[in-house]
Amino acid sequence: MIAFVENFAWLLVLIGVMILVHEAGHYWAARSFDVRIEVFSFGFGPRLFGFKRGDTDFRFSAILFGGYVKMAGEQPTDENVDDPRAFLAKPRWQRLIIAFAGPAMNVVLAVALLTGMYMVQFPKTLPSEQEGFVGSVDPNTPAAKAGIREGDRIVTIDDQQRPAWEDIRNKEFSSANHPLAVRIEREKHEFWTTVTPAMDEHSGLGTAGWQPGGEIEVAELSPGMPAQKADLHKGDILLLANGKPLHSQDGLRKIVEAADGKPVTLEYRRDGRTLSATIQPIFDKEGGPGRWMIGVYASFRVVVIQLPFPQALAESTRENIKGATLIYQFLRGIVERRMSPKSISGPIGIAQYAGAAARLGVWPFLSLMAMVSLNLAVINLLPVPILDGGVILMLLVEMTMRRDLSLRVKETLFKLGFVFLMVVMAFVIYNDIAKTLPG
Repeated sequence: MIAFVENFAWLLVLIGVMILVHEAGHYWAARSFDVRIEVFSFGFGPRLFGFKRGDTDFRFSAILFGGYVKMAGEQPTDENVDDPRAFLAKPRWQRLIIAFAGPAMNVVLAVALLTGMYMVQFPKTLPSEQEGFVGSVDPNTPAAKAGIREGDRIVTIDDQQRPAWEDIRNKEFSSANHPLAVRIEREKHEFWTTVTPAMDEHSGLGTAGWQPGGEIEVAELSPGMPAQKADLHKGDILLLANGKPLHSQDGLRKIVEAADGKPVTLEYRRDGRTLSATIQPIFDKEGGPGRWMIGVYASFRVVVIQLPFPQALAESTRENIKGATLIYQFLRGIVERRMSPKSISGPIGIAQYAGAAARLGVWPFLSLMAMVSLNLAVINLLPVPILDGGVILMLLVEMTMRRDLSLRVKETLFKLGFVFLMVVMAFVIYNDIAKTLPG
């Protein structure tokens, strides 16, 4: 119950910033064209409290999940539609800018957040992890059946040359039951194979069963566990476990479990010296059937640097362009049935992510905020009549026709858009609940 309350509180913080930034974009654009703003509301429904400044009632409303800016003469049926400061009294190009300003501000926020973060700490992964090195392959998975092994390098996937693991993951997630042509480099020889990711029933994403490879380091040590008692330190580079090279995040866990309680000999590097330790695993039954553990959380080695503003801005812009492209690929994958709609998260899922990110620290939470802000911008630009993208599309159609669409057509489109959004909202909430249920 405490976790639920924390998640809900962090969700309000997250969406609160999104709403304020988005609606502020509409508000500032409308004010710049002298449109009279009647209401700036955080939330929907009955007014709880607020204040009035000029023509605008700034208010908090009862239903906090959302917000809106109400402009004078926004709908053809409004009483003050003939007011020269009404929204519909303004030229179409001005109305188009006002509609676009909300999503644009969410993009600005996403870019600004990542830029600021990268100026403080930019996690730079090592090249081996970026260039498609395969650290492990789970048995009886699509990758294993395609003949891919640990130590291979993916040099081409679906016509994409020298992909980073981020690119490989995007292809994998959005290609369930869709064959991917993959070129593999193994011991200076190359060959082609076909990998068909399976649909993960829980997440709705494609999964191939391969894991990235690279230098592995000790990210965290559990207090009082065998690894800490053996004098392992955070930041030690893990080389071998029982004589087997360690290339993946879960490679050490698999070797410890395979040892079935027998001692595990680790070789690791610290300050340029190669050291070794023999560690006796313990059997931990907490939270499940139990497994052998030594108390090490391993992750890829990451070098944290600070980027100057121009480089931070360029890197942030690149990441956001890639993120927007990924959202489009996900939506396309759902339409083409290469991904399941289960991959979409609703308010419950986002609340869980928000709570988890906040508990990890300020940087994970800001990173999530940037991602959600970008998602909100892209979703709002979809050509659904009730969304900003639908308003923009109708304005572009009217600009092309050089006349207004009929009131009947606009009302019909608005109603269809509203019904569509209600169906989508009901589905994502149901989907969120289904993901929390056992089995």
